[in-house]
Amino acid sequence: MSSRQIPRISLRNFNERKDEIGREIIQAAENVGFFILFDQERPSQQDIEEMFALSTRYFSLSNSIKSQYPFIREHNAGWEKNAQIRPSTGVADPKESLQLQYFRRDTYWPRDLPTIPEFRERCLEFMQSVHDLSMKILTFFAVALEFPPDYFARAHELSFEDCLSTLRLLRYHSLEIDKDIDVPKPKWRAGAHTDFDVLTLLFQESGGDGLEVCPGREAHTSFALGDEWTAVPAKTGEITVNIGDMLMAWSDDRFKSLYHRVRIPGPGDSLNARNSMAYFNQPRPHTVIQGPAHKYEAMTASEYILNAMIRYYRPTHGSEGFTAN
Repeated sequence: MSSRQIPRISLRNFNERKDEIGREIIQAAENVGFFILFDQERPSQQDIEEMFALSTRYFSLSNSIKSQYPFIREHNAGWEKNAQIRPSTGVADPKESLQLQYFRRDTYWPRDLPTIPEFRERCLEFMQSVHDLSMKILTFFAVALEFPPDYFARAHELSFEDCLSTLRLLRYHSLEIDKDIDVPKPKWRAGAHTDFDVLTLLFQESGGDGLEVCPGREAHTSFALGDEWTAVPAKTGEITVNIGDMLMAWSDDRFKSLYHRVRIPGPGDSLNARNSMAYFNQPRPHTVIQGPAHKYEAMTASEYILNAMIRYYRPTHGSEGFTAN
């Protein structure tokens, strides 16, 4: 395991320290690809703790209730369990998740959940606060690329009904539950992969260590994978941010989208379930993706995702392919 450190960036007094914060974020994006934010005003420590409690209550519901809104791949929405197979491992990740797309809130979000009548309202509030923070961060990237400051905000505007940004609630099973799963025993809680989106904000609950990242990727089209991994400890209240493939392409490979994975606890580690939440900033489908230097041919966001899926899943790459998000 590498001793390399993931940059930690305080957001305290954001408006007064905006230039300093922006420099630190861009430097981390150029040289590491991952960074940890803390001291943010919203979502607050309490907001995050309450969302983890809500997520735990949701996943404790019966499968028959959760399966009323099953995962639909074409919509990237709904509940799934032990179903996401990573090409990097060939087996399903031992987890369940719920994908919530903002514009499907009135048509494909769980409703009338027993014991959690506030589920929809609380998820909407949390999603909005994380989105607002995401747009503040993306403003730094827009300026660094010499785009208008609101360039990425317009591409991710939640008020449009085709905005694809997604909140994912995740629960990785405890090892005791793993023993009862009728699927091949996995080596990883989540196999190595990169995210296809623009920017991911990940919330990890304390005690749920296992996230690791790997450097060395120089082009968003490459499958380079080193053997030096860096652990990213889990701490409730902090936000782990990583660049997605789309932003790496949008920046002409200036900002790095790294492989990451979640390992199975080893000897002496906690056997408990692992909770996390991820917010994937994905632009509207017809948004044109092209960097300022035009290193790559222009394509729409939907075309980019389609090409990435083909590239990552095609048989010729075997175990080198990685899944989206």
